[in-house]
Amino acid sequence: MNTRTRAFTALLLALSLALVAYSKEVHYLSSRVNDYAGILSPECIQRLEQTLKSHEDSTSNQVVVLTVESLEGEVLEEYSIKVVDQWKLGTKKNDNGVLLLIAKDDRKVRIEVGNGLEGSLTDLISGAIIRHEIVPAFKDGDYDGGVEHGVDAILKAIKNEYQVELEATDDEQEIPWEIMLIVSGIFLVVVGTFTTIALLSQGAGSWFLYAFLTPFWLAFPPAIYGARAGLSIYGVFALGFPLAKYLFAHTVKGKRFYQKYSKNFVGRGGRSGSSWGSSSGSSWSSSSSSSSSSFSGGGGSFSGGGSSGSW
Repeated sequence: MNTRTRAFTALLLALSLALVAYSKEVHYLSSRVNDYAGILSPECIQRLEQTLKSHEDSTSNQVVVLTVESLEGEVLEEYSIKVVDQWKLGTKKNDNGVLLLIAKDDRKVRIEVGNGLEGSLTDLISGAIIRHEIVPAFKDGDYDGGVEHGVDAILKAIKNEYQVELEATDDEQEIPWEIMLIVSGIFLVVVGTFTTIALLSQGAGSWFLYAFLTPFWLAFPPAIYGARAGLSIYGVFALGFPLAKYLFAHTVKGKRFYQKYSKNFVGRGGRSGSSWGSSSGSSWSSSSSSSSSSFSGGGGSFSGGGSSGSW
C-alpha cells in the first residue's frame, strides 16, 4: 500500500474515531423515568415510576423513559441503540426491555423494543402508539399526558390488549427510496472500505477493525431497512468475516485470492492495522464506564425493533 493510500486510510479512520469520540454521551440510568430534559412534572414522574415498577415486578419487563434536551446532531435511531446497548434493559434471558426516548428540542420520539417483546410490541404498533397516543399530546405541549398515554399503550400492547386501527402506511414506507439509496451508498463506501481493509489485513489490527466495525453493521442496516433485513445483513457480516478469514488461511483458492488482492489493497503484514489497534484501543475502552445504582438493566438485548416519530 503506497504512502498516499496509507494516509487516506488513516484519515478516514481518524474521522470515524472522532465521530465516536464526540458523539452524544449516554445519560446515567438512575430510575425507570429519567427526565434529563425536565419536561415532566414531579407528580407525573411519581405515577410513572409506580406504574412501571408494578409492571416490572409482575412480569420482569423493564420499560424505561428517557427524555433529553437535544440529540446534538446524532441520528435518533443510532442514539437510541447506543442507550439500550449501555443500559441493557430487560433480562438477559428474555430480552424484555423497552425504551421510550424523547428528544425535546429535536421534537422527535422513539420506542425501542427488546428482542423478546417484538412479537407483541411490533414496529407497526409502536408507530401507532407514537402517532395516536404521544404526538397529539406533545403538539399541545402536554408532555405529561403524552408520556403517560404512551407508557399505558406500551404496557397494553405487551399484554396484547392495545387496540388501534393500524394504518396501511408503516415505517418501512416512511423513508423515501432515494434517501435510502443515498444512505446505503455512503454506508457501503465508508464502512465497506474499512471492512475490506480488515478482511485483507493480517494480525491483531484486522480483528480490531472487525470489532470496531461491528456496532456500525449492527446499527445502520436495521435503521435503514428495518429490523429483519438489517439483522440478516449484520449476520452476513458477523459470520461471513471469520469464515472468509478462515478460507484465506486454510484453503488453496482462498490463499490465491488473498495473495492476489491483498498486495494491491492493504499490503502484507497488516502493520498499519496493528498500530490502529494499539493507538485507539485505550480511547475506545475509556468511552464506556460502569456505575452502580439501585436501579439497573438486567442484560437484555436489542436489535433495532420499534418505531420513530416527530411532532
